[in-house]
Amino acid sequence: NIRFDRTIFLEEITKDYIRTARSKGLPEVTVLFKHCLKNALIPILTTVVMTIPFLFMGSLLMESFFAIPGLGSFTIDAIQAQDFAIVRSMVYLGSILYIAGLILTDISYTLVDPRIRFE
Repeated sequence: NIRFDRTIFLEEITKDYIRTARSKGLPEVTVLFKHCLKNALIPILTTVVMTIPFLFMGSLLMESFFAIPGLGSFTIDAIQAQDFAIVRSMVYLGSILYIAGLILTDISYTLVDPRIRFE
């Protein structure tokens, strides 16, 4: 994930509009934060949201491995006891969290880059 972020920033720094901003004499901080970061944050926000389901699955594994009480161990116990109502509700909760993350990502796109509009 860090390599991906670094690659995105290195790709943005080499673009023509960054070179133009530097040639206008803008300070490096202004070039990086106002010009480069605005365009580089869009793919980074997407990858951050895609990690939310993995965090949820990681809690399932960590809680069951270390016997920590929580939603993860509760779900594992429900799977072992074949309590499908609880399993269904946990899958539903995970999907709702994922969809909410995608909606928040779309909203944050418009905050980061005002050129993006949703109709």
